[in-house]
Order: sequence, then structure tokens, then C-alpha cells
Amino acid sequence: MHCKKCGEKLALRFCENEGLVPYCNKCEAFEFPQFAVAVSMVVTNRAQDKILLAKHVGDDDFILPAGYIKKGENVEKTIPRELKEELGLELVKSKYMASRYHSERDVLMINFIVIVEDKPLKLKTDEIAEAKWCSIEEAAETVKKDTIAEIFLFNALKEIKKKI
Repeated sequence: MHCKKCGEKLALRFCENEGLVPYCNKCEAFEFPQFAVAVSMVVTNRAQDKILLAKHVGDDDFILPAGYIKKGENVEKTIPRELKEELGLELVKSKYMASRYHSERDVLMINFIVIVEDKPLKLKTDEIAEAKWCSIEEAAETVKKDTIAEIFLFNALKEIKKKI
């Protein structure tokens, strides 16, 4: 890692109450890591008997719909925007479930169960290659294995059984 201000290579240094943190000796400043934040959505219909899974362009596996939170935007705005932009769907309600850091993409994923209006999908084809409604059982079998999407889905399925 390098300093964002001067380009100097960072060294780990102890910071009280924080532990080891990247430090720039030239700027004499700690550089706390920054990463992207995104919403991950277990999208369900009003009856909550179907789950929407999606394949992103260039990917072979079905995962949960997700989208990055834009600068200055909160999750309450991101969820309906992403649903509308990528899938053509309208939000009915959402419920926070969990969050998890996704190291492969350096992003904090914030997961929600989302109920949408029952209407046809309108995919943003430059981002979503395919999306399909699955039964609860089919979603559990189809979602990419050993992923954060799978963890979020199985966590949400327990909650869906309670009906949010």
C-alpha cells in the first residue's frame, strides 16, 4: 500500500486504540484503509415464496442482486435505486439483516431482505446478464456455493419463514 497524498510506501505502525495501522513516514500520518460499500439484496415477491437470483455480465454464477452505494447516498436510497436501475422493480419494503466484509472485492456488503412489487423484470443488460425467480428450494440450490451471497441467502431464508 502507498500513501494517497505523496505515494510513499506505507509501513504498519501501532496506533493507540486502533492496533496496527498503515502509516506514512513522509507525511507523518496514519492512513486508515478505505473501501467501497454496497448493498446485497435477498429480493422476494410479496408472497415471499420466490427469490430473485442474478448473473452479472461476465460471470457464470447466480448470486444475489447487489449494488454500490454512491458517494453521498444512504442505503435507504441505494436499495430502490438499484432495484429500479438494474431490474426494473419497485421496492415495497426492506429489512436489514447483516453485513460482511468481502475481501476479494475490498467491499463491505450490507445485506437486506427486500420485498418488491410483482411485475415483469426489465434488466439493465450491460450489468445483469440474466435474472430469474426461483422457489425457495431452487434458490438455495442455485446460488453460488461458498460465497457471501450463499451465507446471506441462508440467513434470510430463516427470517422469511417468520414473514418480515
